[in-house]
Amino acid sequence: MLVKVLACGICGSDLHCLTHGPQLLASAREVAGIELFDPEEPIVLGHEICAEIVDYGQGARRDSAIGTRVVSAPFLLRPQPVTLGFGGLDTPGGFAEYMVLSEDLLIPVPDDIPNDIATLAEPLSVALHAVNRGNLGSDEVPIVIGCGPIGLAVIAVLKMRGIGPIVAADFSPSRRAMAEALGADIVVDPREASPYDSWRSVAAAPDPSRNGRQTQMFPGFPFRPSVIFECVGVPGIIQQILAGAPPCSKVIVAGLCMEPDNFYPTFAIMKEIDLAFCIAYTPQEFAEAFAHIVSGRLQVGGLITSHVGLGGIEDAFARLGDPEGGVKVVVLPQSGGA
Repeated sequence: MLVKVLACGICGSDLHCLTHGPQLLASAREVAGIELFDPEEPIVLGHEICAEIVDYGQGARRDSAIGTRVVSAPFLLRPQPVTLGFGGLDTPGGFAEYMVLSEDLLIPVPDDIPNDIATLAEPLSVALHAVNRGNLGSDEVPIVIGCGPIGLAVIAVLKMRGIGPIVAADFSPSRRAMAEALGADIVVDPREASPYDSWRSVAAAPDPSRNGRQTQMFPGFPFRPSVIFECVGVPGIIQQILAGAPPCSKVIVAGLCMEPDNFYPTFAIMKEIDLAFCIAYTPQEFAEAFAHIVSGRLQVGGLITSHVGLGGIEDAFARLGDPEGGVKVVVLPQSGGA
């Protein structure tokens, strides 16, 4: 399906592609045996997409009318699947005026959902997948380390599911304010307070049946279970979490660290910590996240801090390198200017 791009959010992986392209390519090649993109060719980034159908491809069922606004998980269903947002001029991402999407993945956008809000389906799918990886029950007390776009989206998903109280930590004052607005119950500046001490202040469980797993090194630990979401993605943060985490915690790593890192396994072993890593989402999770936006269960418009045209992307990338420079910038390709 040929579509006209109406809006496309700037993702952290777009920034990583620009600043750590060789590392990203090497990792994809080593882990999955794929060439994610060709660094010698022009690349059209952008995968948080809201678009309008303008023409049908050969063999299309034509279930949706021309002019229908749609969202889609950023993949092309081809014999050799294509990940949109890392393709060249023949399979451009959303920082373009027009692109191609697979009909089977299109989800119509209701009239009352603005274009920019619709683009949030993609980052919220990442957060939904991370929370699903945590497999949280109603008794866990989560800690979110890092309140960038994914950390904030994780907070929104946790709040929607009624899981809490939620502890969140970030150095940025503006991001801490957004975390609170999206539902975090306790927000801390790590320079001034420990998120793990804050967790202890709200996670006490005098009833032994609520204590979750116990270890021989920490018998009778009188606290509810904890799940920690690492949403920073810089070297050293995993070790910091293992050092501060309560025993028997689950740690979900959603931050995309593009550099070598190291940590002491003994910290995790002695505390019997479960360490899980996650990326992306399933098509079902994408559809679920968008359904929550449409229903109003996920109120996440506050994530969007500014809009730019195609001419403003370079400046937006530079601003997003500063935590105080914004959280989610949405590109409006049809506006053209800055």
